[in-house]
Amino acid sequence: MQRIQSIMKNHYGIEISGVRPQQGGWAALAFKVSDDRRAYFLKQYEKSRASTPKWTAAIREYIPILAWLSEQESFRGKVPVPVQTLDGQYRCEDEHGIYLLFEYIEGETIGENELTGEQVKQLSEIVSELHLLGEEIPYSTQGIRESFEVPFLRKLEDRMQEGLPDDMEAAIAPARSHLVKGMRTVRTLSERLAGRNLRMALCHMDLHHWNLMQSGDELVLLDWEGMKLAPVESDLMFMTDTPYFEQFMHIYRSRHNGYQMDEDALRFYQIRRRLEDIWEFMEQLLYDEQAEEERRNTLDSLRKELLEFEAEI
Repeated sequence: MQRIQSIMKNHYGIEISGVRPQQGGWAALAFKVSDDRRAYFLKQYEKSRASTPKWTAAIREYIPILAWLSEQESFRGKVPVPVQTLDGQYRCEDEHGIYLLFEYIEGETIGENELTGEQVKQLSEIVSELHLLGEEIPYSTQGIRESFEVPFLRKLEDRMQEGLPDDMEAAIAPARSHLVKGMRTVRTLSERLAGRNLRMALCHMDLHHWNLMQSGDELVLLDWEGMKLAPVESDLMFMTDTPYFEQFMHIYRSRHNGYQMDEDALRFYQIRRRLEDIWEFMEQLLYDEQAEEERRNTLDSLRKELLEFEAEI
């Protein structure tokens, strides 16, 4: 409580009277903080976690774009609104973490619930509008432009060759040949796509139900850490196995007439995402301090991810 109070007072000039932990995402802890007038949503990326540098590296590039989006009529009330620090920045930090502050959104995360027809419509409209934007936006996109590189791949390969703790090796052994095949495939696709002149659009890159919230009549798209200027398949890959795919694409094509899915790009993003999630769990097990029960849960998540990867590759 005291640490959060200090962050809010020293960096935002806000004297808070309440701090309430919220359900955090994969990347960060979350808190609802409030003063006598209003509430805010504070995200803390813990410096002790191995994955934090990845999630915070592009803050200076993507948060100003998100702030700009929140002011556009098409996105007003549909994306989080970042709050600047006293010195006009969008991030601050202490010895424990890196922090981002947003206006608080009252609502319910979709999570494991199915989308209603109206929610599918709104989601498709948000994504369709987002994909109309590209390099012409009034901010530099160079730092978030897709390069088709897979920076974690070498680390994954090296750790598998060097050896793993026994419990991790037991989890990975049945899927090892599929992992090798997947890494080979994604590297081939990476080289192929890098040599093509693909249209790049502004993309969210993490369009699952845990990043969607219903707030009043509006569907809100949360957690923009992965924002990139990239082929639209990086977003549309999340739709292909959903029961609402046809409805989503019907609305999408009304704004993107004649759009056809690029199969190479789709396959690249599908495999890269699976491998990246597998590596995330491996990183937690290898480098993060975890209690025994937390480690068991992470191992279970790794096994589940490996089984799903085997089924797809």
